Amino acid sequence: MILGYSRMRYMESTLATDVYTLIQCHQHAFEYFGGYTSEILYDNTKQVILKRAMKPKEHTWNPKFEDFFTHYGFIPRLCKPYCPQTKGKIENAIGYMKRDFLLGGVFSSLDDMNHQLRQWLSRVNGSVHGTTHEIPTERLKSENLKTLTSIPPYVVRREEVRKVTRDGYVSYQGNRYSVPFHHAGQSVLLEIQDDRMNVRLGSECLCSHVVVPGRSRVVREKEHFKGLLSLAMKCNSQCKRNTKPLFRMIGPEVERRSLSVYDRFSGDVR
Repeated sequence: MILGYSRMRYMESTLATDVYTLIQCHQHAFEYFGGYTSEILYDNTKQVILKRAMKPKEHTWNPKFEDFFTHYGFIPRLCKPYCPQTKGKIENAIGYMKRDFLLGGVFSSLDDMNHQLRQWLSRVNGSVHGTTHEIPTERLKSENLKTLTSIPPYVVRREEVRKVTRDGYVSYQGNRYSVPFHHAGQSVLLEIQDDRMNVRLGSECLCSHVVVPGRSRVVREKEHFKGLLSLAMKCNSQCKRNTKPLFRMIGPEVERRSLSVYDRFSGDVR
């Protein structure tokens, strides 16, 4: 993000490009600048707009992003399609960052990359800009930003739909989280805010978890599987009683005679 007058730059590396990440990056940029502008220019990306119309009032915005810019009260503007000149400040800044910071960089993690990126921003924002011939941090004082204290913070609540697996888990960012087992096969809503995740079915909150880092981890609550073993044993017992054999073997038929017949023959034996 670049402020048009002062040329103050803000950059951040992320592992996702969804609308929730975009909103969080906005908040980080606003905090870095110490405020926000009354208008912001955007590319025609689906995280911002779903369908562009001839008149701005008829645009179909991404509902999550519309809720965000309505909360802060700034006006989103869109670049002309296939006209990269309208976003030249951003394109030039990204190219400069790639050459001056990213190329040849060594990073131990995403947090380390962003830490070094903040240090680089402090240097370039404190140096004379090639176009304005002034220092961005000095021009920032005349940017007339809206203060963040004038409006309550926007709460970023991520929502995603998941189906509970047969063994009673939902997946989120490569990790598995347990859900009360009797909800297996049902579609539930994941509400993620900061590092907490609520699993909801309609208006009911089924359970909560702390979102763990990494991948391929399993977060399991014993209470979610209480009664599962006894239910499984009961089902197995019912299945055995109700299950008919696939086939049966029968022996050869034997002729049955009255015992008097045997007595008659035995009497003739000498």
